Amino acid sequence: MKQIINIFIPVFLFFLCTSLTEKAEKLNLNTRIPTAGNSWIINNGHYISSDIITAKGIRNWKTKKQIIRTFFHINKTGQIALGLSIRVSSGTSKIKVTLGNQSTEIALRNTEFKDVFIGNFQIKVPGYYFVDIEGLDKSGDFYADVDDILLGDLNKSEINFVRDEFYWGRRGPSVHLNYEIPDDIENIEWFYSEILIPAGQDIMGSFFMANGFSEGYFGIQVNSPRERRVLFSIWSPYKTDSPDEIPEEYKIKLLKKGSGVISGEFGDEGSGGQSYKVFKWKTDVKYGFLVQAKPLDDNSTDYTAYFYDSEVNSWSLIAKFKRPKTNTYLKKLHSFLENFIPEQGVYERKGLYSNQWVYNSSGWHELNRVKFSADNTARKQNRLDYSGGVEKNKFYLRNCGFMNNHTPIGISFERDKTGIKPIIDFKALE
Repeated sequence: MKQIINIFIPVFLFFLCTSLTEKAEKLNLNTRIPTAGNSWIINNGHYISSDIITAKGIRNWKTKKQIIRTFFHINKTGQIALGLSIRVSSGTSKIKVTLGNQSTEIALRNTEFKDVFIGNFQIKVPGYYFVDIEGLDKSGDFYADVDDILLGDLNKSEINFVRDEFYWGRRGPSVHLNYEIPDDIENIEWFYSEILIPAGQDIMGSFFMANGFSEGYFGIQVNSPRERRVLFSIWSPYKTDSPDEIPEEYKIKLLKKGSGVISGEFGDEGSGGQSYKVFKWKTDVKYGFLVQAKPLDDNSTDYTAYFYDSEVNSWSLIAKFKRPKTNTYLKKLHSFLENFIPEQGVYERKGLYSNQWVYNSSGWHELNRVKFSADNTARKQNRLDYSGGVEKNKFYLRNCGFMNNHTPIGISFERDKTGIKPIIDFKALE
């Protein structure tokens, strides 16, 4: 895991001395932020995976070094009240609660869940904040069970956090670039684009998808600290999340694959044929992606993907698939950025997407306009840490990490056209 480096220190919070004996009900702690979907565990300065975060909240917390950090976004300035829904399983515990640069220590002895008031704080700047809970002392086996962080004195609509679908909320929002194709460009057979991942943005769990289309996707991933992949997949026309349920006549057929490529099936988010090559791609290096769709007379379409390694100036075949009951050229071209490991949703990552071109019978055509979009986690405003735009004449996508200044969904961006057509010998690829 990467070390935590100044995620944001909200120095604009000031503790307003308020008696801890004041009842939570009087302070209107009306917003409950579930720790199950909004918390991460810190150990010795690093975020770690931990089984103390359960579907019900924090449970069986016994290690002193583990700090519980819970994130939320406040949209409006003003006073807030802070509390916890908390209990001890036995004995007594002493914990420290920190918001911004102010901390409070409290003693716990209640064995049933209780809303415990912590204090009042002043929000001077809207944005993402976090509460840290640290165990100091305990006479029982565990420090505490924590269901919710409680906030009050603000309207519920002024606070954003993961309210449901905790798996997706912890993964963080996915973001997309939807390429605008002029009406006079039809029957697109080839789609070319490039990706560069800046240094430090190659976070584990990232999928930087370059060439997406109606029936599949093609890009690069960070799968573990030691493994990276170039991935190409085609969805089956049969709608299911289990590849075992796909009838034979709807299955994606592998026609050929490149050297070192592993092929098989995938499920969970639709099903179909998948191929990938383990490849140690690098940051600050530009890579090329080329995909072809060739409709055939038997109501099927062949899809082929090639990967360009600029360090050796060479194209390599990833795979060629046949999709049955489909007769189409490339449509709905897009790129995206997602995190597919929930524990990694606490880290920000960014990709640069550039030099997008399509090819049909009249030649190459450059694409330089996109519409920005995001997934349901963003649309439901469970998380607001996502953005996109133009940087140094490249489109960029960012997500996760509880960053501020998110980009409105549906906004369009345009980069300058380069006019430099890809130089590709299609026959040499075959």
